[in-house]
Amino acid sequence: MLKEPAVSSDQMLAFEVDCHIFDGCGFPAPGLHSFIFEPMFTIGGFEFNKPILLALLSTVVVVGFFWAAFNKPKLVPGKLQMVGEAGYDFVRRGIVYETLGKRDGEKFVPFMVALFFFIWIMNLWSIVPLAQFPVTSIIAFPAGMALLVYVTWMYLTFRKHGFGGGLKNLTGYDKSLGAVLPLVVVIEFFSNTLVRPFTHAVRLFANMFAGHLLLVMFTIAAWYLLNGIGIAYAGVSFVMVIVLTAFELFIQAVQAYVFVLLAANYVQGALAEHH
Repeated sequence: MLKEPAVSSDQMLAFEVDCHIFDGCGFPAPGLHSFIFEPMFTIGGFEFNKPILLALLSTVVVVGFFWAAFNKPKLVPGKLQMVGEAGYDFVRRGIVYETLGKRDGEKFVPFMVALFFFIWIMNLWSIVPLAQFPVTSIIAFPAGMALLVYVTWMYLTFRKHGFGGGLKNLTGYDKSLGAVLPLVVVIEFFSNTLVRPFTHAVRLFANMFAGHLLLVMFTIAAWYLLNGIGIAYAGVSFVMVIVLTAFELFIQAVQAYVFVLLAANYVQGALAEHH
């Protein structure tokens, strides 16, 4: 079985810089190799590569920012504290309170805020020079966060309703459904225990994977066409890079919002009397 070539940690885009149209070389199209990185170093069997580094930097950025913003809070906030309060309040009021209500939602605000900004920063690396890679385009990272939400959801469900009540909550058990009850129970059970956590992770992964692939493709195309009459097309491709970068800024924030909104919905379902 052939193995995709890995991208070294010092490469931003995997393509031949001397390859242009009319030079006798084909278009170096991006592919899965654009998402595979050589390890920077290995400890035991653990390989530390660029996506892991960017994920750790994301943690440092989020923790560092909120620590700097709220370490010494003032009654009249400075600029950094104002930005921190605005971000925190956006998630608290715009997602958590709207979904869970103030009484039930307050205890989950720190978790949702951390989740939102961690995902957003990991997405933002896609358009940061030298980094130029969205961490969430590697399925392991969205899957890990979706698993964290899933475990929280299941824990709250069974703690709130007990074992029997938790199963009813997950299966949509309702005697009034009559003959269709067995079918509904099966569908709801598999939807809640398998489909929802799967789509929760894949939605974030697929959007960031596709966005990065498009951005890389037009970037490489702009360079590849930079030769002879192809220069005119290179300009069009470069414009597309700018447009896609602006669009990615929007999508990166939207995907963080959607992921956290779904997480809040799952928590709300776990706490609700009837699912």
